[in-house]
Amino acid sequence: MKTAGTTSNEPGPFSKLEDTESLNPITNKVIGCAYQVINTLGAGFMEKVYENALALELHKAGLKALQQHPIQVYYDGSVVGDFYADLLVEDRVLVELKAVKMLDDVHFAQCLNYLKASGLRLCLLINFGAKNLVIKRIVL
Repeated sequence: MKTAGTTSNEPGPFSKLEDTESLNPITNKVIGCAYQVINTLGAGFMEKVYENALALELHKAGLKALQQHPIQVYYDGSVVGDFYADLLVEDRVLVELKAVKMLDDVHFAQCLNYLKASGLRLCLLINFGAKNLVIKRIVL
């Protein structure tokens, strides 16, 4: 799959800019599903367990959710790497999951880089590892 990088003019399938408010119905469902997962499983599992459970909940909610979706990163017109989005929901929202005690600046930077590389506008950073579920909305 061809996607845009941070310093390239390569057109990506996600390059259309859209108003992030139009994504609210999707993000509201994702957040509701995340709460269902944490209320059912509780804290303490590895990230992959939460990813699988959230993907199941999203499908049950009628959303298209792709796990570990590959996105290429371009530099000067050449592919220089790939990253794998934990979840790509409805081809419009990235979801990055963590199961750590506390989110760090590097997690936010990771989301921003994923948004730049994909051409998408919004990423939900969800941490299942804290005392309470933490959800951050990151907009590019």
